[in-house]
Amino acid sequence: MLTLAALYFHPDLDVARAQQDAAEAGVLTARQWPNPSLNFTPAYNADAVAGMSPWILGWVLNFPIETAGRRGYRETQAVYQRDAARFHLAEVAWQVRSRVRSRMLDYDAALREKAILKQTLDLREYLLDALQRRLAVGEAALPEVEAAQTALADARLQLRQARGRAATARVALAAAVGIPVSALDAVNFSFDTLNRPPGVAQIPAQAVRRAALANRADLLAALARYAASQSALQLEVARQYPDLQIGPGYQWDQGANKWSLGIGLTLPLFNQNQGQIAQAKARREVAAAQFTALQAKVIGQIEHALADYRAALAALDAAQTLTSAQQSHTRSVQRQFRAGYTDRVVLEAARLQTLTSENSRLAAAIQAQRALGALEDAVERPLDGAIEVSDVTLPAPGRDAPANQGLQP
Repeated sequence: MLTLAALYFHPDLDVARAQQDAAEAGVLTARQWPNPSLNFTPAYNADAVAGMSPWILGWVLNFPIETAGRRGYRETQAVYQRDAARFHLAEVAWQVRSRVRSRMLDYDAALREKAILKQTLDLREYLLDALQRRLAVGEAALPEVEAAQTALADARLQLRQARGRAATARVALAAAVGIPVSALDAVNFSFDTLNRPPGVAQIPAQAVRRAALANRADLLAALARYAASQSALQLEVARQYPDLQIGPGYQWDQGANKWSLGIGLTLPLFNQNQGQIAQAKARREVAAAQFTALQAKVIGQIEHALADYRAALAALDAAQTLTSAQQSHTRSVQRQFRAGYTDRVVLEAARLQTLTSENSRLAAAIQAQRALGALEDAVERPLDGAIEVSDVTLPAPGRDAPANQGLQP
């Protein structure tokens, strides 16, 4: 629900939507036919014969005709540029979603850490009070009491810091959604989805790699930009051939009706558009290289994220094992306390150790969720279910693609 709110409110998406609208307008512009022109050339004959009008009135209507399929190449280029803008919008939408998840994870971590530290503080206060009572009757040493006082002060400091992190995380979460922090006052948060990281078997590496390479919006946008550069090259090649100007004309020459038909074209004598073709080809090479570099970066990001996630899951398993062992030890001490074989100080110390292990498990769980978020960013899709891959419909960059060969999306 927070992601949906962010997709509606966040200003970054307004910018991306405006850019998409501009690209849509570019398609309309590319589809337009060139307008004809009308030339009016009045003249006056000062030596006109008496009784004959000295005025000569002429009109020429020029119709430009684009040759070599220029309009089609221009439209194709605009369509691919529009596709790139759409993919950019999808990329921005994912970035907004990723920030919302990350800030919500920060807020969840701060709240859970604050709860653990509050329990730790209560236990530290009890242990210090118990040691002070023992010191008064000579059953405890002063260094033990001083160590307990230091530990209590440290627990208070950590709790204050955790409260500050919770407040900061709440503000950051509101900013990620694009709303004021006061709007979160009426929101009931549920962090259940952040407490169940999927296992490695649920996200097979091969499927993750293929899903990323086939569906990442930035890769598809780069592919669309390459296709647009290919169409731009085809357009420049077509401009080697001159456009035609057909100009039917009419002239009223001192009472005589005269008709004419003019045909004009640019003579490619001094250049055959070779400079523009070379520039367009170079831009196509740049677009191909950028796509290849981005693809290599994505592959490396996936491999790194997969390795981090596996390591984080292993650390989480170890932390859970340690916490379970400590909880079992605390239950054993609690049974001894009930049977009268130990005192309450030992029990509370065991509970304190359990809280310490739970804090370590929390840190491992948060790290696993961060690693999962990084893996999701590498794939640019949530990894809470089976990986599905849709077909890619854009052409792949090829350095040897002929300039006069049309690309169909």
